[in-house]
Amino acid sequence: MSRKKIGLALSGGAARGFAHIGVLKVLIENNIPIDMVAGTSAGSIVAAAIASGMSLDEILKMADGIGWADVGRPSLSPMGLLSNAPLGRYLARHFPHHTIEDLDIPFAALACDPMTGEEVVLRDSGDLVHAIRASCAVPGIFVPLKDGTQLLVDGGATKPLPCDTVRDLGADVVIAIDVLACGSNFRSNPRTALGVTIMSAMTLIRMATMFQHIHADVVIAPEIAHLRPDELGKRDEFIKLGEEAARQKLDEIKSVVCAAGGQSSAE
Repeated sequence: MSRKKIGLALSGGAARGFAHIGVLKVLIENNIPIDMVAGTSAGSIVAAAIASGMSLDEILKMADGIGWADVGRPSLSPMGLLSNAPLGRYLARHFPHHTIEDLDIPFAALACDPMTGEEVVLRDSGDLVHAIRASCAVPGIFVPLKDGTQLLVDGGATKPLPCDTVRDLGADVVIAIDVLACGSNFRSNPRTALGVTIMSAMTLIRMATMFQHIHADVVIAPEIAHLRPDELGKRDEFIKLGEEAARQKLDEIKSVVCAAGGQSSAE
């Protein structure tokens, strides 16, 4: 009898998305299978890296080299302060695959149609980098992406944690990584316009992630409330705290995986 399929759901959270890598490190070390993955905003970047078959070292190298200059540049568009075209070029240099249909495992990125308020699931086929840029296009900050005549913005506007999307991809078991659930108790105020905007948006979308928890079998919520989502320079701390959170949930993860007929390393 074949084992049940295991999927990952990765939330948005800007720089907090580095914590996903720490969780991934623990899953890999313990031979937790990943059969499909979906991500919103920053989560879509790590999700795409996983689906592309990138090694942990390759993902860490990609994360270590990124700065805000690689994320956005000033835009003349009235629909956003910045263009995230630099992010697209940065990811294209690192990803081994550039189309969704060529990925190693099923993948989905969550975007939103700002005209209708409906979620848009980018999966099965199409330009991988374009899908990620759309999922990361924070409204008001980044210029929306176009898909034909449709405008697309950050998927966090409708579903910051895509647990049920992973179910739709075919997952029997869903492990969710929620880097928003911990809230915020920042030690200092944000020093950039992007930081202020994202911090405010986090207050609105944090509760939305909670509604998705019911669709997950395991929820990993790193304790990163003291770190702002614009602190790219804190990547090592984000990764470490993600790793710690995953280790705390490891027994629960192994129990769920074993019940699903999967394999993990011995205790």
